[in-house]
Amino acid sequence: MDITFKLYAGLTDYLPAEFRTANQMALKVEEGATIAQVIAPFSLPMKMVHLVLINGVYIYPDDRATRPLVQGDVLAIWPPIAGG
Repeated sequence: MDITFKLYAGLTDYLPAEFRTANQMALKVEEGATIAQVIAPFSLPMKMVHLVLINGVYIYPDDRATRPLVQGDVLAIWPPIAGG
């Protein structure tokens, strides 16, 4: 199935080089793949996977290993961001 995978801020460095300026890529994943399964091949440090949204809806950390994605989902991930 096809999803859109987006990484923001410093996490864009984990995308293939040709997708970094757009901060997103189309991605084929197995039917029923979980968030954890999708991000595993990208070697994201889990301490940097802070804010996770599917189609704009926040996914709690405890649900990320079991929450399946469906055709057309947009998975977006932000690192912790400090500011003030």
